[in-house]
Parts: sequence; structure tokens; C-alpha cells
Amino acid sequence: MRKRLYIVLCACILAAGLHAGSIPVTPDTIRESEENDTLYYAMLHEVYVYAPLKFKNKKQERFYWKTVRDVKKTLPYAKRISQAITEAEDTLAKMEPKEKRRWWKKREKELFKEYEKDFRNMTASQGRMLMLLLDRECDRTSYELIATFKSKFAADFWQFIAKLFKNDLKEEYDAKDKDKIIERIITLVENDQL
Repeated sequence: MRKRLYIVLCACILAAGLHAGSIPVTPDTIRESEENDTLYYAMLHEVYVYAPLKFKNKKQERFYWKTVRDVKKTLPYAKRISQAITEAEDTLAKMEPKEKRRWWKKREKELFKEYEKDFRNMTASQGRMLMLLLDRECDRTSYELIATFKSKFAADFWQFIAKLFKNDLKEEYDAKDKDKIIERIITLVENDQL
């Protein structure tokens, strides 16, 4: 047993040495101290440290990991949609009203074609998470986005449908209180720590 442990330890040290040798040494990464010592200088990524979570029961732990799964799946979509909204607003600001309608109908079809399959495969909880993350990224609720790009009537219609399924398009993202665990998960996911 000790022999195996020794072999594994040696292999790890050897692998670490080979990996360290592959770090690029450039004039930016080498510094000299006042004592003419050569030092390796590298910028490291930020690391976020949170107190460990303590779950009261298995149900609470399952809920946490389900939230992690939902955030990991929907966060990239929320970021892409936010970017598409910004681009659309910039483009629409430069157009005449008739051109706006024509352009928006064409763009809507493109977006629908691009995302329909992915969105139809999402669970209800992932859809709720996407609405929250859209509010986080765009600083506008789903209701406000629908009212802006479609009409208030359409927003009211979809709000009615959402209420039938116990959702709310007007729900706002609250990183400080209600959604702080989601914010924690997002921070860890964005920094590849989760």
C-alpha cells in the first residue's frame, strides 16, 4: 500500500514539474528584486470563498443542486439574450417606425428559430430561472421586455398565462435578499469554481 502511495505521489510531483515547465516565461512574467533575485510574477484569477452551506435535510440539498443545474443551463442564454436586446435597441433607435416593424419581425423569426428547440426542452424551473436571470442581466423584468418589444396587450396576455402556471413575469431579481443564493451560485459559476 505504501509503495502505491509513493508511486502516485512521485507521479503527481513529476506531472506538476512538467506542467510548471510549460508556463510561458516572458519579460512580463519575470521580475528582479532589490537583492537581484529573479522572481516569477503571474496574475491569478480571483477566488471567491463562501462559508460552507449547511443543509437542514436532503430535500434542501437537492433543491440547492437543482438550482445550480438550472443556473448553469440558463445563464449563458440570459447573457446572449441580453446582448441581443442591446443590439436590437441600438439598431431600432436608428430606424424609421415602418422599418422598425419589418426589421423586428424578421429578427424575431431568426431568434425564434435559433432558440426554440432549446427553450422547449427546458423544465419549468429552468424557465423561471431564465426569467430571473434576464431581469438580472437586462435590469428589466420579462413583462417589461415583452411590453417593449411586442405590446402591452401581449405582455398582459403572457402574464395571464404565467399566472395560470404559478409564475410571474413581473417578478424582479433581488440579489441582496430573496435571490442571494442564486447570486452566490452565479458568482461561482462565472469564475469556474462550481
